[in-house]
Amino acid sequence: MQTRIAALFLCLYLCALHANAALELAPGMDQVPLAGKLQYLEDPSRKLTLGDLTNDAVNYRFNPSPAHQSLNFGYSASAYWLRLPIHAGQGAAREWLLEFAYPSLDSVEVFAPDGKGGYLQMQSGDHQPFSARPYPHRNLVFPVTLQPGKELTLYVRITSAGNLTMPATLWTPEALHQYDLQTYPLFALYYGALAALAIYNLLLFFLIRDRRHVEYAAFAGCMIIAQASLNGFGNQFLWQEYPVWGNGVFPAAMGATGFFGALFTRSFLETRRTAPGLDKLILICVAWFAIAAIGPFVFPYRLAAINVSLSGIAFSVLAVAGGVLCLMRNGPGARFFLIAWALLLVGVAVTGARNFGWLPTNDLTSYALQIGSALEMLLLSSALADRINSMRKEKERAQADSLAVQRSMVEALQQSEVELEDRVALRTRELADANIRLQESEEALRHLAYHDNLTGLANRALMEDRITQAIEHAKRYDFVVAVLLVDLDRFKPINDSFGHSAGDEVLKAIGRRLRDCVRASDTVARIGGDEFVAVLDQLQAPEDAARVAQTISRALSEPFMVEGRALGISASIGLALYPAHGSDAQSLIRYADKAMYVAKSEARTSGTYVDSTVPPVLPTT
Repeated sequence: MQTRIAALFLCLYLCALHANAALELAPGMDQVPLAGKLQYLEDPSRKLTLGDLTNDAVNYRFNPSPAHQSLNFGYSASAYWLRLPIHAGQGAAREWLLEFAYPSLDSVEVFAPDGKGGYLQMQSGDHQPFSARPYPHRNLVFPVTLQPGKELTLYVRITSAGNLTMPATLWTPEALHQYDLQTYPLFALYYGALAALAIYNLLLFFLIRDRRHVEYAAFAGCMIIAQASLNGFGNQFLWQEYPVWGNGVFPAAMGATGFFGALFTRSFLETRRTAPGLDKLILICVAWFAIAAIGPFVFPYRLAAINVSLSGIAFSVLAVAGGVLCLMRNGPGARFFLIAWALLLVGVAVTGARNFGWLPTNDLTSYALQIGSALEMLLLSSALADRINSMRKEKERAQADSLAVQRSMVEALQQSEVELEDRVALRTRELADANIRLQESEEALRHLAYHDNLTGLANRALMEDRITQAIEHAKRYDFVVAVLLVDLDRFKPINDSFGHSAGDEVLKAIGRRLRDCVRASDTVARIGGDEFVAVLDQLQAPEDAARVAQTISRALSEPFMVEGRALGISASIGLALYPAHGSDAQSLIRYADKAMYVAKSEARTSGTYVDSTVPPVLPTT
């Protein structure tokens, strides 16, 4: 047990030694990335002061940062304290610059020893005017003076309502200046390319009046503003003394970029015509981006920033899906559009994942959005050009085809105008006659397909279709649908005694009587040798069906005159109602069939109308 306790204390001691190890600066060093070298302490209450950090209870709460990774705490409401012990060796540079390469941080306070036992406090961030920064730079930079051979400890307090990304580097002034000389031309190329594409498409809009070009130009313009804010150039050159605008412009501009990007996608893919379902989703994203654009000035900044990140990721996926759909349909410019949005999707996804702290902060994740957006803008412009080229080629082909047709028509008319007129007239008559015969044949076939040959009534297929239509109508207007199944009881003796011709005449007469008992909008069908069905639509109450059943019963009880003979039959009627007894044609017919057999059984004993709950039936004798 004592061995375990000793081992535990040894581990704690070694961790404390590692946490307090100073950063060694040797001669010749001019750039030191601080990924994995900073120690951090989370202050959820935001109440800790510099004096509190000297307390041992607080001092041991500092944690080492992950190796080779810049600190990134996502969207957090806490304040974070950073600690950096530095030991400058003999011959090391005296003047250094501590850089935080994320200009969107609200407040960064650096506490450096002043050599008199106290600390010099420096503050920067996008809540301050640019003129108040301790060092003029697009990023948040703080001058630090070291004494060779001595050790000092820097403390940094960082708060931000947005993403808490802390890519920190220690530079000599000359090294930072050289780095800026190398990177600024790349930024200039990036912004120049976006501006050129925006102006070019704006001029195209004035020439051809295609709204896709003005939407693209607005899309590119908002992207320029957003990236200028993200890279710190907006705070340095555009709105130096307006920190309120500088703080909110990045999420607002990104929301506006998404707004015009969604409009451009909708116009380019023509989703209103080609994909109505996708079009509705894009319109939802348009509204979402509009809210995101005004969010930083209306809602809490952190909520607005999270909203922008989520909306950007969601719409990028949606745009790629639209591009795939357009490519499958061989839409003009679909290949360029799909590749463009796929590249931007990667950039947005990497940036969003970095903002939430899911990916480490490095050069790739820091500039993923710029890289993706630059490639996307170039490819989208190519997609527009490809679309224009495709439309031009289609127009040329259509014009060429039209001219060829016109030329052939003129030549044919010149060769034999009279002959052509005669042939046209003859052909017209032949086509008209053929069309009439075809219509008659189709009508006859349609009638045979849906009607009984003997009685002319509807057959089973047409009856089931009429029941289905009646049910759909009843669902909308709360009607009752009734299905009456009529089975003849003494019909076979007529065939046996007087022949099938007499039986056929009786069946025809039954069909006529059934049609007379129902409305013109109702359907009467023959579904078997001696089985008939009446479909009653748009009934107000079940009692209406019972009254029709009684009418049919009385009509069928009258004798039938066939070849001078009065023939009498009996019938059993089964009644099924929608929605009480079924929700589709098959279930209603089955229910009516069961009801008919109950009626047939009851009729053998009583010969009167039977009104039972399972099922309601009406027998006749």
